[in-house]
Amino acid sequence: MIAGLESISEGELLIDGKVANQTEPKNRNIAMVFQNYALYPHMTVEDNIGYGLKVKKEKKSEIKNKVHQATELLDLVDYLNKKPGELSGGQRQRVALGRAIVRDADFFLMDEPLSNLDAKLRVVMRSEIIQLHKRLNTTTIYVTHDQIEAMTMATKIVVMNKGEIQQIGTPKEVYNSPNNTFVASFIGSPSMNLLKCQYENGKLFVNDTDDVINLNESQKKLLTKIDTNQITLGIRPEKVEIAEEHDNKRPIIHSSVEVSEFHGSETIVFSNISDFMFAAKTKGDNIYDNNAAINYTFDINDLYFFETRTGENITIKMK
Repeated sequence: MIAGLESISEGELLIDGKVANQTEPKNRNIAMVFQNYALYPHMTVEDNIGYGLKVKKEKKSEIKNKVHQATELLDLVDYLNKKPGELSGGQRQRVALGRAIVRDADFFLMDEPLSNLDAKLRVVMRSEIIQLHKRLNTTTIYVTHDQIEAMTMATKIVVMNKGEIQQIGTPKEVYNSPNNTFVASFIGSPSMNLLKCQYENGKLFVNDTDDVINLNESQKKLLTKIDTNQITLGIRPEKVEIAEEHDNKRPIIHSSVEVSEFHGSETIVFSNISDFMFAAKTKGDNIYDNNAAINYTFDINDLYFFETRTGENITIKMK
């Protein structure tokens, strides 16, 4: 819709403060980078990058100059005479970026540009796009389903679900203060643990378990303000620790190990708790046997509270 390739059924699209609903795509001065690169296989790198300028009937000397500047910026000078079939995935993505750069567009639209690359190349290209954005200082709308890309690349994130905006904020704001359980479960790797509970007399009773969490006075005050006792408790995996059975100073969640993933500097342990795959990030190289009994604990000050029915963050709702 932003590019003008689909009609807007409701609302207004403002570009640079002007309503652009009826503006033709060719007049919006937007440069797009597609998921599948959309390169012409019979054209060289030089011709692919300069093709849009040729269609606009710009001077050959101007096209050559812009293409040269873009290929220098993207380290493609040595590949000007090669065709897309002779390039790696990363090089083809750079060509697609180059074609956008030479347009001198008001802003860029990038539609999951790294989704076709392998994991190692994604990391490299993320860094390159970040550096490119800093050099060009051009507004970029970057569509992705990869929350790591969103967290590492964005200055502002718009989280959407089924076409509706769930939250807008900086990566830190979205991570630390998710508006609802959808945002909480999308941002973070692994995502936030979400356990359905019943609230009674200052305590949270975790559904389908015998575990009880005693809350502090400010948390009790918060939860007594709402008209439901159906609460979803949230806790980030990195805030969860493996507990000793005799630790009675903090809450303890009893379970068994479903799977243990060794990641080098850390191990992530998963357990099925209240029909949720609960995760804990532990430092070091501890390996936990499948089905082994395990106890989890955490600081109650690190807890989030959501309404189970609506998914809303209670702390934000009651501000």
